[in-house]
Amino acid sequence: ENYYESLYLDEDQYDRSYTLYNIGLIYAKNENYPRALEYYHQAVSLNSNLPQALNNIAAIYHRQGLLALEMASQDYDSEMEISEEYEYMELAKGLFDKAAEYWYQALKLAPDNYPRARNWLRITGRAKSLDSF
Repeated sequence: ENYYESLYLDEDQYDRSYTLYNIGLIYAKNENYPRALEYYHQAVSLNSNLPQALNNIAAIYHRQGLLALEMASQDYDSEMEISEEYEYMELAKGLFDKAAEYWYQALKLAPDNYPRARNWLRITGRAKSLDSF
């Protein structure tokens, strides 16, 4: 509630971006990932220098990708059609690609942070040119 009041009172975009980020943290902690993403994206739109928000966006997309892979394997174990399994695999790939893009942006801003993300990008072949920063 205090964060929402702060949004109403904050005129400075920089301060507002951190308030939006903090609201996103609360939603993520409560596993309301769509709302968390909404607030993280709003924060980044006001302040593009928020690697922690970019990292959290990436982490949510990565988690959703893992869930899609899990759904694909569940469908495969049951007697679901191969096309449904393929759809989940494609969904997972798209979510992992989104995660990679946001982690890449976060690492450009904070190259010494997020070693697990850097490692995941390398292992999955999504590293682009991480050594440049």
